[in-house]
Amino acid sequence: MRPGPLAGKVALVAGATRGAGRAMAVELCRAGATVYATGRTTRGDGRPGAGARRVSEVGRSTETIEETAELATEAGQEHGGTGLAAVVDHLLPAQVAELMARIDNEQGRLDILVNDLWGGDRFVGFGKKIWEHDLADGLRVLRLGLDSHLITAHYALPLLIRRPGGLVVEVTDGTEEYNRNYREPVYYDLAKAGPLRLARALAEETKEHGTTAVCLTPGWLRSEAMLDTHFHVTEENWREGCAQDPHFAISETPVYVGRAVAALAADTDFARFNGQSLSSGGLAQVYGFTDVDGSAPDAWRYITDIQHPGKAADVTGYR
Repeated sequence: MRPGPLAGKVALVAGATRGAGRAMAVELCRAGATVYATGRTTRGDGRPGAGARRVSEVGRSTETIEETAELATEAGQEHGGTGLAAVVDHLLPAQVAELMARIDNEQGRLDILVNDLWGGDRFVGFGKKIWEHDLADGLRVLRLGLDSHLITAHYALPLLIRRPGGLVVEVTDGTEEYNRNYREPVYYDLAKAGPLRLARALAEETKEHGTTAVCLTPGWLRSEAMLDTHFHVTEENWREGCAQDPHFAISETPVYVGRAVAALAADTDFARFNGQSLSSGGLAQVYGFTDVDGSAPDAWRYITDIQHPGKAADVTGYR
């Protein structure tokens, strides 16, 4: 075993049960970090301390936070990374406070905070005006997409700012440039604009402590739900989904954004990005990593140039 570029670093990936969060936890571990991965879905398999089986409102019982920690630890074997599962509902302040006390007690430090909390897709009434949208569902979208980030930052930052050089990564859907467009409906628009502003605010509030805060977005993410629920394909035959939507050709695996956050965290000069909006495709051009198939999709440039204006799908020059 040889130490990885993030050896000795402690990271918290909040919202790591599946998708981008899971991939970011795995890739940070692969780079040698100790990673606390949090989520609400737990297998509760009867082992000491495991507790009862629980499934979040996302409703995907086969993806658990324990599995994420195991995958992360396996990935980290070569470089000393370790994944640790924590069952946390980040809308419950007491649970977040307890998590931070645990990290402080076990590690005495926090170097990287990835705020990847979401889980609100099922509550979004796409195509509905604000007066048509179910109000309770809309407010739940904001709770999941904004309140959870604020609660986590409130409790995590006192530990992270103890040492200069900390990194906060707010995760959203869409770059700052693209999200100047309206991302309907209004609740989704607010939920995805919020992390961009939060990263900007945290960059200012933590500046004197030598902390860097950025907002990071994946492109068109081939998450588990995108594959099996929306397009009814697998990762192996994902291109068949292009028959339903030709622009799906620009999509990327969660590993791509996982590699993005690991590369960023290992950069000794990541402070140059303080307060900025970043994307997986944009960081691939900076650091030279690729997706698992060796390509480097630049989804938001493609969406801006091709998809949004209504042009025919053509990923030439974009992946």
